[in-house]
This record gives sequence, C-alpha cells and structure tokens, in this order.
Amino acid sequence: MRNFYFILLILLVACTPNKDPQKIIDKAIAAHGGQLFEGRTVTFDFREKHYLVQRKPEGYTYIRSFEDDSLGQVKDVLTNSTELERYANDTLLNISEEWKFKYANSVNSVLYFFQLPYGLNDGAVIKKYLGQKVINKQLYEKVQVTFKQENGGKDFEDVFVYWINAETNTLDFLGYSYLTDGGGVRFRQAVNRRTIEGMVFQDYVNFKPTNKNASVEYLDQAFIEASLIELSQIQNENIEVK
Repeated sequence: MRNFYFILLILLVACTPNKDPQKIIDKAIAAHGGQLFEGRTVTFDFREKHYLVQRKPEGYTYIRSFEDDSLGQVKDVLTNSTELERYANDTLLNISEEWKFKYANSVNSVLYFFQLPYGLNDGAVIKKYLGQKVINKQLYEKVQVTFKQENGGKDFEDVFVYWINAETNTLDFLGYSYLTDGGGVRFRQAVNRRTIEGMVFQDYVNFKPTNKNASVEYLDQAFIEASLIELSQIQNENIEVK
C-alpha cells in the first residue's frame, strides 16, 4: 500500500498544474501561526546572543544583545525606519556606515530565518511556483522567492526556494543562493518543530552542496541523493512569547 501511495505521488508530480504561489505561502504562514507575530514580543537565544523581535502595524523592532570582552554589554537596535544603532553599556557608539550595514545584515539574517514563513508576504517579495517534488515519500510544493530592488534590501539579488508540505502546509525545507562573502548555496531541513502560544518555531540542519555553483532549485534532488555536506545546526533556544 505504501509503495502504491509513493507511485501515486510520482504520477501527481508528473502532471502538476500551475498553482498560485501566493495561496501556498498564505497557507504556510497560517499553518505556522505566523500572523501572531503582529502585536507580540518574541525573545530567544542563538549562539550565545539574545534576540528580541517586536512587530506592530507601524513596523518592527529587532534587538540583539550579548556580552563582549572589550565593550561590555552590547546591544544592537534595528527598526524598519532607522539605521542600526549599537550601544555598549547603554552608551550609543559612533560606528561607520560599513559596520552599520554588517551588523544590520547579521541581525536581519538571524531574524529572517527565525520568523519564516512569516515575512514572505512583504511588499518586495516576488513569488514564482516551481512545481512539486516528492521528498521522503512526502509531496511538496516548491515556491521560489526573489526580491525587488526597491525595498528589497542590499541583498535583493539572493534567491530562495521553499518546499511546503502539500498535506500539512508546513515549511519543511528551504534553499538559497547568496552573493555576500564570495557567494554560495545552502539547503536547510527543518527539525525540532514546536508550538508556543499558537506559534510554530523550528530549528534547522544547514547543508551545502559539493558544487558551489549548484542551482538552488535542484538542491532537493541532492538532498534525496545524500550528496549534501552538513555544515551546522541552527538551534533557537529559550523561546518566549509575550
């Protein structure tokens, strides 16, 4: 019976109709309770740093805080309407535009992945349906996300692909290509999924292909063939929702 179901999945993929990627993303956000980010404050720890995300109708506030051997207690504050500000022991530091960008990019990167799939309906997002794929005998809808240059950030040329479980609407895998720091391609598998106050949070296993120029769209096949290299574990700890 299981083999019959698997064959049926393959046949479904072979005759995949063109679907609306917006509807797929909307269902994924709902399945993760992502809309509950609005009006709530979420805190968590990641790699010895403490993060806070607060979203309101007028925008967001991101805060990263940690202890530095030379500076003491450091706090990075980033909002949708202001540049990043860095404080050391509550004193505002004068830092260059280059370092403001680097710190802001680092904070944005962590919070972007932490909030997924929430954020995929931002105004700068361009969605494209890529079809279906069977992974571990589960059927997935593939959606590509790129960004408009306007309001798309300095990394607007990055390309993401999301694999949404066709049955549960959960985001189980994602891949992306990036140009910063020499560029590269990554693939992530969601693990340790848990629900807190109606919101779904998950960690990831982070992989890279053996070929740096591999196409992000086809990383699913590399995962199936076990030809990816595990790089790290993305673990978000001590999550609290207020």
